[in-house]
Amino acid sequence: MTALLLALWPLFALIVAGYVLRLRGFPDDAFWPGAERLNYFVLFPALLFNSLATAPLDNPALPRLGAAVLLALGLVWCVLLLGRRLRGWPAARFGALAQGALRFNTYLGLAAVGSLFGKDGLALAALMLALMVPTVNVMSVWALTAERGISARSLLLPIARNPLILACLAGALVNLAGFGLPGGSDRLLGLLAAASLPLGLLCVGAALKPKELGGEIPTLGWNSAVRLLAVPLLAYGVAALLALPAMETTILVLFFALPTAPTAYVLTRQLGGDSHLMAGIITLQTLLAAASLPLVLTLLEG
Repeated sequence: MTALLLALWPLFALIVAGYVLRLRGFPDDAFWPGAERLNYFVLFPALLFNSLATAPLDNPALPRLGAAVLLALGLVWCVLLLGRRLRGWPAARFGALAQGALRFNTYLGLAAVGSLFGKDGLALAALMLALMVPTVNVMSVWALTAERGISARSLLLPIARNPLILACLAGALVNLAGFGLPGGSDRLLGLLAAASLPLGLLCVGAALKPKELGGEIPTLGWNSAVRLLAVPLLAYGVAALLALPAMETTILVLFFALPTAPTAYVLTRQLGGDSHLMAGIITLQTLLAAASLPLVLTLLEG
């Protein structure tokens, strides 16, 4: 437990630091959107590309890990659709609740995996992201637009242009082609990657909106419990069913125990969802994850 807390507390300290800096107006309000764009389009893709370009793709557990990711996401999605049918949630509300249960804070996830398992863990996490990011994005967009319908082109085009997905594909292709990262390019990508996660965690903190927590406490509470406790339990069951090795099981459960992604707020506003509810979900889940994530991982170790 002590080793786990030592690995995780610096990550949440950066999130708190980002919130405090934004609250104090430092550097200024214009800094954070630019920092998020730099990270999303340059630094974070460099991390994913670098991890996948050098990842050992001969791991015999990879097919089972991929199957576990898709099976766990599929089960969560089916439960969400059943809840929508029973409760009659409109798309604006269902989209926020679905993203609260499905999406994950990628910066926190990769930082935690890197702290716990180093380069080998990051490579596995990057391979998981290559499956999880497009799948979750399609589910999220559909959930927000189910009532008014959306064309296949409108659904898939943003996925095809997503810099994280493109970086994963490019890194995997370089790996499979056997090109390697010659001429010091591995060092360049490593420097860019090293800047990504600390900046990403600061931006996560800067995006927190505690004022949005009022008004729907029961909804925020059960959605957070589903995401932070029930979903990782389901992921653990899937990992046990498919007999995943210990490290792969921990990484799978960790990603399904993460709080939802701050970018869910942007997507919700763009597609006419309940942005107030979404902001509350993001904020509460991120705050609660400081306690729930160590708890889930400790129980997993036990």
